Amino acid sequence: MTLRHLLFTGATALLLAGCAKQAADEVESETVVPVTVEAASTGTIRATLDVTGTVTPAPGADMLVVAPEAARITEIPKAEGDRVAKGDVLVRFEIPSLTADVATRRAEVTRAEARLANARAAQARARELFDRGVAARKEVEDADREFAEAQADVTEAGATLAASENAAARMTVRATFDGIVAKRMHNPGDLVEAAASDPVLRLVDPRRLEVTAAIPVSDVPRVVLGAGARMAAPAGDASASLKVISRPASVDANTATVPVRLAYAAPTALPVGTPVQIQIDAEEHRDVVLVPAAAVVHEGNETAVFVMKDNKAERRMVTLGIENGMRAEVRAGVKSGEHVIVTGQAGLPDGATIAVSSQPQDK
Repeated sequence: MTLRHLLFTGATALLLAGCAKQAADEVESETVVPVTVEAASTGTIRATLDVTGTVTPAPGADMLVVAPEAARITEIPKAEGDRVAKGDVLVRFEIPSLTADVATRRAEVTRAEARLANARAAQARARELFDRGVAARKEVEDADREFAEAQADVTEAGATLAASENAAARMTVRATFDGIVAKRMHNPGDLVEAAASDPVLRLVDPRRLEVTAAIPVSDVPRVVLGAGARMAAPAGDASASLKVISRPASVDANTATVPVRLAYAAPTALPVGTPVQIQIDAEEHRDVVLVPAAAVVHEGNETAVFVMKDNKAERRMVTLGIENGMRAEVRAGVKSGEHVIVTGQAGLPDGATIAVSSQPQDK
């Protein structure tokens, strides 16, 4: 093969390779990306706070039984989970000092009543003798004074006995409302202290439960009385509706959160102490531009959306406002009516040719 022939063959190969490369570039540049789009709209969006909470009894729906003083338990008729009616006995204590005091006070009443009876009889005799001219007036006055003192003693002894009996009545604790025994910490025969750290039994009213949620201090101004809320059921059942019923009042220094109470719209079957996830309605923005949350692309510190323009994808930097998982408020970068790409924008270059795989839906 001649040198001239070899040169011709090489030039031909190079020309063919260049054409092949040019053809490949042309095919790549003409690739059409299928996408779905949706029109940005003007509407209303509400922010939400996602917080954790705990199911707790409402005020007055929780009764913690504590011994009135150091005592021995003689009876606990109910077990955990048992239903209790108002007035039922929850715990009976044995407190010898209170029992002895009642006996002492009753003896004092008996002595005072006996003294009064004697004073009444002596007063009657003194007056009779005075009327017959046998006794002196001073004897009558002494008898009247003794009678009055005896009456005062009876009154005082009766009041002391009543106070002692009231104290002794605390040895028997009865339910102040219908409820369920949520926790039983002791058994009959146990010795207990008169301290909240050594409770005997806890009674709650399951019809009056609420949620205490922990709100971060920075979000406290966003919580208002009466705001709606939703609780995701732990078992995946339908969510429960709630309402904010208390304003934040104090900060938990350990967690830097503020407790907020929420009431159920309908009674819940969840037990006291159940941890729950709560979504509370916060501020609302009206007449703002909204796009689907799926249209928003987060790349590092930048936030963007792709807008369909002349069958091309135009990347727009945007400033967002409220996002609620379904929609996002766009404060700058997109106008109402412009169609944003909802699916297919992952890895999409700016200016890429696109084809809508479904008809845009104007909202």
